[in-house]
Amino acid sequence: MSSTSKSIAQVGTLFQSAQASGALSPAGAASISIPDMGAQIQAGLGISVDDVTASEVFLVTVLLDDSGSIRFVPGNTEAVRDGYNGVLDALVASKQDDSILAASYLLNNGLLDAYGSLRVATRLDSHNFNPSGGTPLYERALEVLATVLAKTQEFADNGVPVRSATLLVTDGGANGFQATAAQVRALVTDLLRQECHIVAGMGVDDGTTDFRQVFREMGVRDEWILAPKNTPSEVRKAFGAFSRSAVRASQSAGSFSQTAVGGFAAP
Repeated sequence: MSSTSKSIAQVGTLFQSAQASGALSPAGAASISIPDMGAQIQAGLGISVDDVTASEVFLVTVLLDDSGSIRFVPGNTEAVRDGYNGVLDALVASKQDDSILAASYLLNNGLLDAYGSLRVATRLDSHNFNPSGGTPLYERALEVLATVLAKTQEFADNGVPVRSATLLVTDGGANGFQATAAQVRALVTDLLRQECHIVAGMGVDDGTTDFRQVFREMGVRDEWILAPKNTPSEVRKAFGAFSRSAVRASQSAGSFSQTAVGGFAAP
């Protein structure tokens, strides 16, 4: 068996375990039965459980829109870079940074960072974040959320308590055709039912898309939807809201429960 086949088999074992524990429903399992997704998920799992010394783990995962329309408003490309880098900086500055693992994805270019220490997380700059392409929102969201579920199950199978916060960012409606909002919703529903996950959506106003409706159809709860105006300052503020929420949710199980119910943290 090739190394790729072994990796895919390992992902399959994690999902079998998730189904056996009730973390993954039949609908959720069906939603991720997309060709090549096993290899994509394996690539995102990153650091081995054996290499994590924390007694509990908090996963922070961000999917960033790198479609060409980000460039349409002067300063927005830089605002997205600054906003994401600000999330990493806030988490590093928290007292929980040793127990936080971060992963990041780009809507068109895929995996940027597999799960790993905040100290080695890639900061965005003009070399690694150059928006172009379309908006395959549902396809990439499925990959990201399936990886969150798999990594969570990997820790759970090894007796390590784990919680997560995931942010999905877009500035336009989905224009891919390999997945649907209903498929994403099935996976989001499975994650939220475990009561140890937060799934948030940020839709940067494009003048036509009802982002609250887009994210509702994907299963994101209203209190975890942001729809900032299409200006650099508002985009930065929205990332700031996620930063504060992620830091608060990472601090303890009690804080996580309060944050999950309350939604985005106020300034």
